[in-house]
Order: sequence, then C-alpha cells, then structure tokens
Amino acid sequence: MGGCLGLQRNRRGRNASSDNGSRPSSGTNRKNHPLCHETIRWKSDVPLTEGQLRSKRDEFWDTAPAFEGRKEIWDALRAATAAAETTDFQLAQAILDGANISVPNGFLTECYDELGTRYQVPVYCLSYPINIVKEGSGRDSPIEQTESSDEGSEIMLKLRLSSNCQDIKMPLMTRDTIAQAKKKLQAKQGIEPLHQRWFFGGKLLGDKLHIDEARILPSYVIQVIINPEPTNES
Repeated sequence: MGGCLGLQRNRRGRNASSDNGSRPSSGTNRKNHPLCHETIRWKSDVPLTEGQLRSKRDEFWDTAPAFEGRKEIWDALRAATAAAETTDFQLAQAILDGANISVPNGFLTECYDELGTRYQVPVYCLSYPINIVKEGSGRDSPIEQTESSDEGSEIMLKLRLSSNCQDIKMPLMTRDTIAQAKKKLQAKQGIEPLHQRWFFGGKLLGDKLHIDEARILPSYVIQVIINPEPTNES
C-alpha cells in the first residue's frame, strides 16, 4: 500500500496490511508497551483522495473479522484506532487495556491478544499518507458524487458531535444514505463529510448504508467523530 516513513520504534518496514491475524510461534510471553502518542508518517504508492482512503479503511474493518482472530478484538482495535486518530490516546489505551491487547512496539500496526494471536492494522487505517490528494484536484470522492434523495419518510435524529460533545437534532429521510446525511450535516454545521465518522451501537455506519437500514432506535444518539485535518508535512 505504501512505504512507512516515520514509524520510529518499528523499523522493519513490513506491509501492515498483510498476514492479518496470524499466530506467532513464540507464545504469549510478549512484553507490552504503552501506546505511542506519535502519528505514523508514510507515503502511498498510489496517491489517494481522502474519500478513497476512507473507503479503503471501511473495507478493511468490514472484512477484518473474517481473518483469524476474534471479532471482539477487531472491534476493540477499531474503536482504539478511531480514538487515537482524534488524539484521544488515553481512551485508546483504556480500550486496549480493557480488551487485554498488547502492543509490543507501541503502535497498532502489530498487536496481540492474551492468547498470543497477532492482529495487524494497516498503516492506512492509522494516519493519512503525506501525499494525500485533496478533493477537487482531479479525483472525485464517492461522497461528492452522491446525489441527495428525498425518498422515504422524514425522521428526526439526535447527533452527538465529538468536537464539542453537544447534541443536535437533524431531520433526515429514512432512505437517505449516511453519505447524504453527512452532506446535510455539513450544510448545518460546516463540517466536511470526509472528516465525519458516524457510529451507532459501537459500529461504524458506512457511507452506502441507508438510515432505515441502520435500525436506529428512538431517543438513541448517533456518535459523530470529527477527524482532524490531515497533515501534509514531508
């Protein structure tokens, strides 16, 4: 996928998206390390737009439980990754500790559960590449290509934004996709869709999912994680 430039403790340069969930032969006696509060700097072999990167991330997390390993560990890693991306490393560490996940190198690129099973999170799930392509520079995001739809009936949803921890109410159509809902939130709050991640019941809501398919219960809150702007430092 890309070359890692700034993984300071893990210099092996392995592709983090391969060998997911393989079991090491050295057993469970493996030293743990606190989660490193550093952003991994890397360069993608093929330049990606933010929308393409988000789609690639969603594809990985949707298919990761099919690899060897336990689904609850993959779910914990996903939650820890989302917390770390918003620089809430304290929450990310608490999630790892609660699931008995060890990170010998201090990075989520290589993790182990208490049984010694290895889980590898690809680097593209952890940070933006330094050669990210801005939207509107020749590549269109799937979100930008999505047209608004008025199908279905109107429903009032409550959203909790991570940027200010406040709840807002927003009317949507039941046949709106999450991508369309993100566009409506942008019109209301000025938050670009590519920096929004919607969670309900601890699960990430994919852009192609329709509101009625998410089975959101009345009076329940959708968590909207606002991701920081990507850095393009070289």
